[in-house]
Amino acid sequence: MSQLWSSPKGSADSTPVRYAGRRFAQIIKLKPEFVAQYKEVHAAVWPEVLQQIKDCNIQDYSIFHDPETGILFASFKYVGSDFDADMENMRQNPKVREWWRMTDGMQESLVPGAKDSESGEPPWWRAVEEVFYTA
Repeated sequence: MSQLWSSPKGSADSTPVRYAGRRFAQIIKLKPEFVAQYKEVHAAVWPEVLQQIKDCNIQDYSIFHDPETGILFASFKYVGSDFDADMENMRQNPKVREWWRMTDGMQESLVPGAKDSESGEPPWWRAVEEVFYTA
């Protein structure tokens, strides 16, 4: 991902300015036999995982489920200054990796060649393009 910070316009200062926020959306398929379990674990997300999400400058994180198609739709806002570094910090957290191993087994990636969340490339969740937004 490209750099998400810049110097104020006309400024020679190279001090990073916190990014005002970029919204992301992703999809994946939830295996039908895991619907109840997936909802159960997300009703009580581990505190270490929630803290890491916050520490990685992610806000307004939501996951929605369409029971007809099995699609999970996730959205969040990234407000940090270095998305790649923050995602690497997320990936380095042992509790997050444990969470991913648990939840990945309940999901079916829509990305050809994706192995799991921990691998990173190709991504486990498929990114989707925003085509409309109103604040």
